[in-house]
Amino acid sequence: MNPEHSQWYDFNQETIQALLDDGSSASEPHSIEYHFASDNFDRLEKAAVDAFKAGFEVGDAEELILDDGGTLFCFDAVIERPLELEQINQDTETLLAIADKHQVHYDGWGTYFVE
Repeated sequence: MNPEHSQWYDFNQETIQALLDDGSSASEPHSIEYHFASDNFDRLEKAAVDAFKAGFEVGDAEELILDDGGTLFCFDAVIERPLELEQINQDTETLLAIADKHQVHYDGWGTYFVE
C-alpha cells in the first residue's frame, strides 16, 4: 500500500471516530466534502470532470491568492454518505487515483455534525 494512502486511511478513521465521539449520527447521511487543489487550473478542471464521472457533485473552482503572490485553485467533490469507514476509504482511494492521474493535490475531507 502506498504510504500516503495509508496516512489518509488513518485520517479517515480518526476523523470518523472524533465525529462519533462528539455525538454525530453514524447512520444518518453526512455531506462529505473532499478537497482538491492545484496551481494549474486545466489539470484541476480535468480532475473535477473525473470526480463528477465517479458520482460526486463537483462545486465551482475557487481561486485563492497566496501570501507569496501565487495563485491556487481548489474545488470540493461532495457526496452524501453515512460515517462508514469502508465507504469513505473507497471514496478516498478513488479520489487519490484521480488526483494522481491529473497531478493535483488531494487535501482530505470534512463534514458537519449531524444529529
